[in-house]
Amino acid sequence: MEHIALYRAWRPQSFQDMVGQQHIIQTLQNAIREQRTSHAYLFSGPRGTGKTSAAKILAKAVNCERGPATEPCNECEACRRITSGAVMDVQEIDAASNRGVEEIRDLREKVKYAPTEVRQKVYIIDEVHMLTTEAFNALLKTLEEPPPHVMFILATTEPHRLPATIISRCQRFDFRRVSLEEQTARLALICEQEGMEADHDALQYIARLSDGGMRDALSVLDQISSFTDGRVTYQQVMDMTGGIASEQFAKLAASLLKGDVGHILQMIEGFMHEGKSADKCMENLLYYFRDLLMIKMVPNADKLTDRVLNPESFRDMAESFTKEQLFQMIDTLNRYQSEMKYAVQPQTLFEVALLKLCSIPASGGAAATAGASSSAPADGGEINKLKQQLAELEKKLDRALKSGLSGGDGASSAPARPASRAPVSRSNAPAKLPAHLDQYVTRKGSPEFAEISKKWSQILQRVKEEKVTVHAWFMDGEPVSLLEDNVLVAFKNNIHRETTEKQANREVIERVLSEQLGRPARLVTMMLRDWTGAMEGASETPKEDFKLEPEHEDGGSGDKQPWIDEAIQLFGEDLVVIKE
Repeated sequence: MEHIALYRAWRPQSFQDMVGQQHIIQTLQNAIREQRTSHAYLFSGPRGTGKTSAAKILAKAVNCERGPATEPCNECEACRRITSGAVMDVQEIDAASNRGVEEIRDLREKVKYAPTEVRQKVYIIDEVHMLTTEAFNALLKTLEEPPPHVMFILATTEPHRLPATIISRCQRFDFRRVSLEEQTARLALICEQEGMEADHDALQYIARLSDGGMRDALSVLDQISSFTDGRVTYQQVMDMTGGIASEQFAKLAASLLKGDVGHILQMIEGFMHEGKSADKCMENLLYYFRDLLMIKMVPNADKLTDRVLNPESFRDMAESFTKEQLFQMIDTLNRYQSEMKYAVQPQTLFEVALLKLCSIPASGGAAATAGASSSAPADGGEINKLKQQLAELEKKLDRALKSGLSGGDGASSAPARPASRAPVSRSNAPAKLPAHLDQYVTRKGSPEFAEISKKWSQILQRVKEEKVTVHAWFMDGEPVSLLEDNVLVAFKNNIHRETTEKQANREVIERVLSEQLGRPARLVTMMLRDWTGAMEGASETPKEDFKLEPEHEDGGSGDKQPWIDEAIQLFGEDLVVIKE
């Protein structure tokens, strides 16, 4: 015999077969018993929860030859033909492929005619939210005042997309996700009837994967039954679905507590070899720490989630973490999960996220350096070395400022420019001081910069995808040089440059630069006219040292007034007009 998919073979044929929608079943049965059925119903809810099945059962119940009855007999000619879809008076319309106004006008014309085969015409419009605005308008009047022999049943997963005028003309029933216990019991019954053996844990995990949808659960069970030899085990379900057992996450959490970086990386590599995806691992780990937090903070919290199969093991692990640690871990994983959507190498980002978790101290304070255990204190020698490096950086900064460089990024100004015209903006990364402007000029023709120039259109597009407002300002700039991790971008307009330099906008741009270049990158900005001046100065006197000289000289007469420089510094050269 031809195999029929389990979700089709076990589709509910009566109200008593439906799982998890007792509040809807009772209301519909009472309406049929008291002959108070409505002319229009709206069934909304997640996929696989029984909306279309309930509509067909209702159509059979009102047209059953032994009724109208609270349960269709499924034995009379009308019930059997409605089940097989052979009754022209009961039509199931797919609104996704019949969404235009012409189809609805055709339906509106046919509604007028009396049923020929059964007691009442029933139109089931599935995925009704896909109808166009014009189609909804064409349906309005018919839906409000249909002939007495017609019933409309609208089904949708997205009721918010329906016009309020449509919703107000229907009795609305919201189907809920089927609970874990109800799904597990139903799966066990089906396995028994189909002659399959299945572990309770395996069925429970299948129910968890379905996210409350009975159809999804049956599809997974059908797939796994083909893989097994008549017995469904928990491990087989894990292998088939690419899931990770909570015991594995418990081992991972223990390694995070110890700061055992080597073991963490080995486990990630093992997950990847088993065919797990990095984004799914990240999602499951986020859920795991969320459940730990719930169990730690709320009594009997294992009832709040369907994922906790063994509450005792979760409690033991939850006691090992502080609340602050768990809050910070969830926040860190959530941030990296959002970045993973655009990552070229999601596994690397997953590894970085876990190394970041290693550095979260038990006190819940600021994280230590990523990749190092928070429990390992720095020795005195390292502290002294860091102090010495900081002192050297401060000396370099002081020398740079005295040489006429801008206030904080270490890039020197162009020759023959006053100190008030600092071209390169302040960098937000204090870890490393960028080099002087003459070095940027020298590195303009480097292969690394050529690579950035080729990718610039892609970089702009990615910035636009991240945040279109940042893209609007960043479009004004063009890359002019690259020095180590610093990308120098020159702007024509100072407003565009200053807006790009804002912390939030800079973070978006630097994240995109790092993603496209495959390495950390920092944004350094300056005005295009200053970069052009620097290039011209370099071509004329390549060996001349950069000096601070007045921009407005008058034949060396020495009659320069100090307040002129002050005005230029305050308002900019373009806004200052000097009159005798």
